Amino acid sequence: MFHSGGGDPVKTLNFPLFLGGLLSMIAALLHIAIIIGGPDWYRFFGAGEQMALMAEQGSWYPPLVTSGIALVLFIWALYAFSGAGTIRKLPLLKTGLVIISGIYLLRGLAIIPAYFLMPEAIDDFLVWSSLICLLYGVTYAIGTRKLFLQYP
Repeated sequence: MFHSGGGDPVKTLNFPLFLGGLLSMIAALLHIAIIIGGPDWYRFFGAGEQMALMAEQGSWYPPLVTSGIALVLFIWALYAFSGAGTIRKLPLLKTGLVIISGIYLLRGLAIIPAYFLMPEAIDDFLVWSSLICLLYGVTYAIGTRKLFLQYP
């Protein structure tokens, strides 16, 4: 609960984690939209031709994988919202946020060694998705640091 009037606030909003939660929630909802949108959406959002072809053939694999990613992103959003102070404290909150920050940052930075080791694999999707993950990771990391400083 937030309190902006006189007296001591119950909690202050950790805006970077709140923003990170919103970003992860948007990404989770986008993955659900891709399932609904079908093969053309898989192609447009860079899932690869093989995933699009499997979706066209009615395979269970693309929606299962995409649902799994959406679920993970949704859980990560909940952890960010918990760290932001907008929902109750979740178990292993700080540990979870450190791990989530690290995964986003590693995914965002993975393009650097890929550029040198397999430059043929670098395409627009990889560049954009890496930048997005890096932005998410920095947002989570800043918010997580703020949480550690606020509640040591």
